[in-house]
Amino acid sequence: MKKIIVTNTPNLFQMDLNEIEVLTPKAYLTQAELSKLQNTRVFNLCNDYRYQSKGYYVSLLAEARGHKPIPSVKSIQDLKAPALVRIVSEELDDIIQKTLKNLKSEEFTLSIYFGHNVAKQYEKLCRELHRQFQAPFLRARFTYNKKWLLQSIKPISLSEIPEDHLPYVQEFAKNYFSKKRYESVRNTRYLYDLAILHNPAEHSPPSDKRALQKFVEAAEKNGFYAELITKEDYDRLAEFDALFIRETTTVNHHTYRFASRAQTEGLVVMDDPNSILKCTNKVYLAELMELNKIPTPKTLVVHGENKKEVGKKLGFPCVLKLPDSSFSQGVTKAKDEKELSQQLNNMLNQSELVIAQEFLPTDFDWRVGVLDEQVLYTCKYYMAKGHWQIYNWEDKKETTGRYETLHPSKVPQQVIDVALKATKLIGNGLYGVDIKESGGKVYVIEINDNPNLDSGVEDKVLKDELYDRIMKSFKKRIEKLLS
Repeated sequence: MKKIIVTNTPNLFQMDLNEIEVLTPKAYLTQAELSKLQNTRVFNLCNDYRYQSKGYYVSLLAEARGHKPIPSVKSIQDLKAPALVRIVSEELDDIIQKTLKNLKSEEFTLSIYFGHNVAKQYEKLCRELHRQFQAPFLRARFTYNKKWLLQSIKPISLSEIPEDHLPYVQEFAKNYFSKKRYESVRNTRYLYDLAILHNPAEHSPPSDKRALQKFVEAAEKNGFYAELITKEDYDRLAEFDALFIRETTTVNHHTYRFASRAQTEGLVVMDDPNSILKCTNKVYLAELMELNKIPTPKTLVVHGENKKEVGKKLGFPCVLKLPDSSFSQGVTKAKDEKELSQQLNNMLNQSELVIAQEFLPTDFDWRVGVLDEQVLYTCKYYMAKGHWQIYNWEDKKETTGRYETLHPSKVPQQVIDVALKATKLIGNGLYGVDIKESGGKVYVIEINDNPNLDSGVEDKVLKDELYDRIMKSFKKRIEKLLS
């Protein structure tokens, strides 16, 4: 991948490194032949990022040319979002408190140059902030009120860096650009780079190790360099053309930030942040299903004002669900009014709204995997032995029921039809629709944004073709984006 440094002071960044060209903002903006370059990353080190400044236009034109700018225009804007700053402050709370504990003032400003500071004691904090807010130069402001909080963070220009810091900046820059991760790791037979986000320590991941390896093999077959990454690789997203999330997703979580960052950087991402937002909240899904006349079990959105109506409207037993529950966790069954009251009070202490549904006892749930608005696989997931759910989390061994993977032609047409109708309301990504069949009717239970794809289970019918179809979808999406 070709790398271009754009700076008002080219003499500061002349480095004897392969594939790095140093240009002034004027040269980058005016040299028409640069627009023909492909597979190019642009490091914007301009003196000014203000709206309609040269620095602003360097990132904007880089995106228009299909180059990958760091920082991107959206990244510059996102740094202004107080909500994002607050989330990062909470996530890095331990590091912030340990790093700043000896400071006596009530305010502290930290300058970050390529993930470093001139003072070594702030190294870890700088590195973590640079992971979250990927801009070459950053300035973070902390305030103290019983504990240290990240108050704001913003990209700064080279002109805002003190002159006595410039020798350090040059050293940090040389180390930054010479890192192996910025040298091309793929050979010429690969067309695109694919990152597969996973968590090796996850207890019940959406894909097992063998399935992950099959994804890598299928990716390479389709012209991708594929790499398994973890949450520690957040700052590397711009290196890739696509992101495939194979870790359990939720909104207030790094998986959602990965999806959002990938989308901001122009990557094809599956599943996209909108799908995560929609699928991981059962309140949203309940409202969506009802408004679009998708059949579901009788459902009630419960809050403090109507919690006493649940038993009368749904009967017993009934099922209660936290809005962001997954893999049957955060889902309980109340057999009578006493259990209902106890469980509801507990859940309403965690969430303002809770989902209550009538209980439909079945031996199994259908799972219809959907990709690009077409059926990918169909399974029967049977209930765990002696339990009413597929997963029995009460068992210390986490007992699950057996499964049966079928060709879609062997599945009732109404099951297929309702799955496709439901997922069209979400998008055209990869989804898993859980459906109950009872009394000759079908009911959508939920839509999952990154469904299970395990070796020997969901791939039982298609085998390696399942992995191939997903990689072909990535390739088609990238080519559409580039056309």
